[in-house]
Amino acid sequence: MPTKEELLAQAKSAEPKRAETLYREILASPISEHAAVEEREAELRHQEAALVKLGELYRDQSNAKGVAEVITLSRSFVSSTAKAKTAKLIRTLLDCFNAIPNSQKTQIDVLQENIEWAKREKRIFLKHSLETRLVGLQLDTQQYKPALALIETLLTELKRLDDKLVLTEVHLLESRVYRGVGNLAKAKAALTSSRTAANSIYCPPQLQARLDLQSGILHAEDKDYTTAYSYFYETFENLSTQDDPSALGALKYMLLCKVMLNLPEDVTSLLSIKLASKYAQLRDVESMRAIARAHQKRNLADFEKALKDYQQELSSDTTIRTHLSALYDTLLEQNLLRIVEPYSVVEIEYIAQQVGQGRQAVELKLSQMILDKIFHGVLDQGRGCLLIFDQPAADRTYGAAIDTLEQVGKVVDSLYAKTVKLA
Repeated sequence: MPTKEELLAQAKSAEPKRAETLYREILASPISEHAAVEEREAELRHQEAALVKLGELYRDQSNAKGVAEVITLSRSFVSSTAKAKTAKLIRTLLDCFNAIPNSQKTQIDVLQENIEWAKREKRIFLKHSLETRLVGLQLDTQQYKPALALIETLLTELKRLDDKLVLTEVHLLESRVYRGVGNLAKAKAALTSSRTAANSIYCPPQLQARLDLQSGILHAEDKDYTTAYSYFYETFENLSTQDDPSALGALKYMLLCKVMLNLPEDVTSLLSIKLASKYAQLRDVESMRAIARAHQKRNLADFEKALKDYQQELSSDTTIRTHLSALYDTLLEQNLLRIVEPYSVVEIEYIAQQVGQGRQAVELKLSQMILDKIFHGVLDQGRGCLLIFDQPAADRTYGAAIDTLEQVGKVVDSLYAKTVKLA
């Protein structure tokens, strides 16, 4: 009968169905209790390798249920191994889900099941690791309420254990969740807590990059694009030197900041620097280049074309989508102002044709601009016209009256003080 080592060697060169059978045969084969310690350790190593290879096989087949089954199967195996090794093995198998599209639901179910198992087995550190991963998945699937509830429980336990590394990770996730629900004040507070925890330990480069990325995103939310750019640059430099694929996202945010700062011409020069040049021909970067060109020309039609042509690249990221929506709004305002500026009365239909928008959308935007006092005018819907007025001269009477009353008040106070002295 072939040994586990021989079966592993056969599985490597076998076709997928045969390899699956061989890996399962290795896992089903019991380890002799009478074997020497070295032999038992070698057998355990072979079983561990078979588990990982079987997980990778299902990953390559995009079989999420198969990966879930391997993780459940691994629990009987890991009960005989060291706890640190157990955690590493389960994390390795969970990573197989990352390459399988639309597997979040299965992954959440697997995580919840394994968290319950870790609780029963009193494997506290593994439980915290799995719960942190679950929060990340809930965030990705926009399940903000359960994510916040789990974060609250996690933080209570982690503070008691004083596990600064996981604490940094969880506070960062908390910041991202609060940003997802639109509570920027709490998002900033959570990020500050995360940085405080990170300052007291060695912070791995990957985690530091994610902290900088979140700092940049929150500064961008405050329209402080200059500070946001510096954080995104730190993130990009950190990740690109490690050849991390996430570096591309940071580069897109850098380009976004240049566009939002009304410096679209800087996009080309930025892409010529050594670290960025290898990404310059990618479709994601080309999408930002198209946006920059449209913004530089103040051309609404080109802007809309870029949004349509690169819909996947520009709409899949919430941060980019939000800021480009604001930029589109600003560009539309600028185009409308340019068109109506020479007129005192202009047809709404003509304005709509010039900007290439529907009449109703243009009417709505013009009324909003009038209410925001971007220009002075009124919509005459009966005639279908916009009437534009000159900037009204400021009436200084009210301000002058207030100043006079203040001075009179000072005189009265002075006279009162003198009468008190005389008395």
